[in-house]
Amino acid sequence: MPPDGRGGPHAFVADVDEPGLTEDDRHHLANVLRLRSGDALTVSDGLGTWRPCLFGAVLEPCGDPINVPMAASEVAVGFALIKGGRPEVVVQKLTELGVDRIVLLSAERSIVRWEPDKERHQMDRLGRVAREASMQSRRVRLPVLEGLTSVASVVSMPGVAMAEPGGAPLDAACSMLLVGPEGGWTPQELGSREGVGLGPTILRSETAAIAAGVLLTALREKTA
Repeated sequence: MPPDGRGGPHAFVADVDEPGLTEDDRHHLANVLRLRSGDALTVSDGLGTWRPCLFGAVLEPCGDPINVPMAASEVAVGFALIKGGRPEVVVQKLTELGVDRIVLLSAERSIVRWEPDKERHQMDRLGRVAREASMQSRRVRLPVLEGLTSVASVVSMPGVAMAEPGGAPLDAACSMLLVGPEGGWTPQELGSREGVGLGPTILRSETAAIAAGVLLTALREKTA
């Protein structure tokens, strides 16, 4: 089982056999969460293994490493770039929900465009957001976060569907749902696909991406 909140805060380390905290994580645990020497916490390698420890100048393991098997099926959400700080919110919430793979899409109607230098900076930031959200939600596997990808490169893969108002209900055949930009998909991107509906109302792009994560993870749990 993954660690629950009874084991104290949760952090990531490079090696659960010799766990060591980054300077930022140690500062957060000691100065923000007010952990003291001997307090309980759990650590994970981000790859599925976690371990209970005691906080201190050196982390002291107090239990055996526990490996959590991967889910029977991976779920992924791809979303087109959106304005302002909203990509951070989407990545944070998809991580909390348990989405395994998060892909940023470059769609034809995307208003936001990232040059290579900005993309590197933004992906570093989004990686930190995903890591912090994984600590908060006590994940033992960090989500895979993929930088700008064209819609055409993923849309024809098995299990991929496109969110579209008025589309068909989501079913278990879908493992990755793509959410378009504010202006929606172009006819060329959508092609002859029917699309998958996310409810009876028209959602903002960031709301649609989070709704996609909710539906995919709930359907996975239901069919597990």
